Amino acid sequence: MARNLLMSSLENASFNILFQILFRCITFLINAWVIRNVGHEVLGIMNVRLLLLESTILFLSREPFNRACLGQKDEFSWGHMINQIWLSVPISFVLSLIFVYVWLNLLPLSNPEYAFQYAFGCWSVAFSCVLELCSANMALVAQLYCFVKLKVALDTLHIFVRSILFLSIIFYDRSLALIAFSVAQVGSIGVIVLSYYVFFFWYIKKKPLYAKGALKTRFVPESVLHKLYDNMEDFQFTSIKDFFPKYLGSFSTTFNKKLSSLTISFAKQGVVKQLLTEGEKYVMSVNPVMSFSEQATYDVVNNLGSLAARFVFRPIEDSSYFYFTQMVNRDLPVHRQDQYKVQESCTVLSHVCKTVTSIGLIVLVFGQSYARTLLLLYGGEAFVESGLPVQLLRSHCLAIVLLAVNGVTECYAFATMTSVQLNNYNYLMVFFSISFLLLSYVLTYVLGPVGFIISNCINMFARIVHSIHFIHEKYKDTSHKPLDGLYVGNIFLLALFIGGCITKVSENKLLHDSIVMHIGVGAVCFICVLLAWAYENKQLVINTYTKITDKEDKKVSRD
Repeated sequence: MARNLLMSSLENASFNILFQILFRCITFLINAWVIRNVGHEVLGIMNVRLLLLESTILFLSREPFNRACLGQKDEFSWGHMINQIWLSVPISFVLSLIFVYVWLNLLPLSNPEYAFQYAFGCWSVAFSCVLELCSANMALVAQLYCFVKLKVALDTLHIFVRSILFLSIIFYDRSLALIAFSVAQVGSIGVIVLSYYVFFFWYIKKKPLYAKGALKTRFVPESVLHKLYDNMEDFQFTSIKDFFPKYLGSFSTTFNKKLSSLTISFAKQGVVKQLLTEGEKYVMSVNPVMSFSEQATYDVVNNLGSLAARFVFRPIEDSSYFYFTQMVNRDLPVHRQDQYKVQESCTVLSHVCKTVTSIGLIVLVFGQSYARTLLLLYGGEAFVESGLPVQLLRSHCLAIVLLAVNGVTECYAFATMTSVQLNNYNYLMVFFSISFLLLSYVLTYVLGPVGFIISNCINMFARIVHSIHFIHEKYKDTSHKPLDGLYVGNIFLLALFIGGCITKVSENKLLHDSIVMHIGVGAVCFICVLLAWAYENKQLVINTYTKITDKEDKKVSRD
């Protein structure tokens, strides 16, 4: 197999970043319209309560199977992996029944006006989760065989269909906002599932023709066909039936014991990780310290504060996890593995750490001076007059630095831990999750909504310490120093400090008189900081540019 895993991971990350930008821009525009025309309470129900239900069902039923199967294509047969990942469908069905009961009976709405729409929304979200997992098999195949642009295309289609359905209904009748959300959720997922099956049916049918040189189509350019079919000799699927589970004679042969054990380990880990990821929403739902209107405000500010995480860090983390699972064998000690792969993975980890840490520090510094500006542009003067949204957004900037470091170091740890280490880490994650929930509960009463952010920062710092310790111990007897990338450099730090001072003065002197001038000052400082970083990391910039240009040259020569 000649597919370049590093370039595929980089391409996947870059496309995911662009997709996240598109998705968030559309979401923010829709949310802004809902806030101004429908109300904060409806937005709180959709974005906090219903999306929390979706996140809970999908994460607990999909994540363990997906993470267990990634990186195992050469160790287990496709029959075992397909059978394993199809288990997520009945599991999601059972979880849906349980959590919908909880959402309807233990977490009811205080406002009876939305009771029917809320119940309809809960059942619709649950159905969409089960439906989405019916294509989890194909999503796994697409990722392992590096169908990067397929995922991007389908994700974009998902946004488009969901937005069209939601806006069509809500423009017709604003009182049906939760119904619109539910219909859009089910309709968009249905389109994606159907698209996956249609694509692979077409792909399998045309593959023999391409091998013979007889494939011609008016709708797909020849260059795209080369990308789809070249270096795919190990693609074993010859029929759409191969994507469905098969009984292989007995239970022990139908399901691989080691793969099942790895899935269970990730499932245990998934429970506590979900609590850590969505902990503040669970606290808000179980113990309503804020009204739905206040929850909507917090959610809007939280989403704005998480722009960098959603646009950049999450795609990088997902792509890095896939790359590290392919390059490092979790069951072998470092000295017994391919040293070229070990060296490359350490270099990539160091570069990624430096990049995301630098991005996080830029957000932290510039966020202190431009949090109010962003919220003014988004929600108007009335939205920021209380001062709480600005305080929340500035606090989020600190969380983003920790989120950046935690995302990469933890993804490397998860990608390279043995099953035993993962099981041991699960107990530590239980401690982290309980501590986080208790801190959230206490600090929210003491400090208000800012307490959610502070407790999250404390939790992420503890997880960073553990991940750094794991990586250090893994390479302490080698010459590799992957954690050196966490130090970003003196010139960059000095440029950040100067830029931060200038923009803070600009906020105090120019913001009230001319918001455009204030933004202009920030743009100039931002460019200077980027130039300082590029100067201090010339080799990294050159290497990245060389890889991209080499890929483009190969593409041109092949075309």
